[in-house]
Amino acid sequence: MKKIIGTLVTLEHATKEAIDTLYYWKYEDPTQEAKKWNAPYIREELVSKQTYQNQWNEEISAGVPAALVIKSEQEVIGYVGAYWVDWHTQWLETGIVIYDPSFWGGGYGTEAYQLWIDFLFSTTELHRLGMSTWSGNKRMMKAAQKTGMVEEARIRKARVVDGVYFDAIKMGILREEWEGKTTY
Repeated sequence: MKKIIGTLVTLEHATKEAIDTLYYWKYEDPTQEAKKWNAPYIREELVSKQTYQNQWNEEISAGVPAALVIKSEQEVIGYVGAYWVDWHTQWLETGIVIYDPSFWGGGYGTEAYQLWIDFLFSTTELHRLGMSTWSGNKRMMKAAQKTGMVEEARIRKARVVDGVYFDAIKMGILREEWEGKTTY
C-alpha cells in the first residue's frame, strides 16, 4: 500500500471506506462547497458507487496509481489525481480536491499537491505535468505556483460560472524545472 507522509497530510491508496466518503462529497453532499471551486463549469454526470469504486483501480503506469486519497488527522479530506494528456510526450494533467472546507486555506492542499508532484516525477520518467483551472480559483493557481508550475496559457472568457465569464488557465512544470527546484 502506497503511503506518502507530509507534515500536514498523508497521501495513500484508497480503502472502500475512503472511496465511500469521497463519493458522498462528490455526488451526495447537499452543499458541495468544493464544487464551487473545482471546475464548477463542468457538468458532472452521476455515476454509481460501483463505477466510482472501479475508477480507483486505474494506474498511470505499473505501480503508479492515478489517484491517492488525502488524509489529515486520520480523516479523509480529498484526493489528488492525474491522467494522461499524451503518453508519447510523457505529459500528465494533475489535480487536487479538498472536499472538507475546514481544511481550506491552511496549507493542506498545497502540501498534498507538492507531495503528489514530487511522487509523480520521482517514480516515473514523465517529461511534464500540467493542471487546468479557471481564473476564479485563486487558491489552485497559488498552490500550483508553489509547486513550481508556471502559467502557460490563458484562454480569455472561456468558462462560465454563475453566469459570469472567467478565463481558462493552464499551468505546467517540466521535469528539468522540478529537478532544478531547490525548495519545496
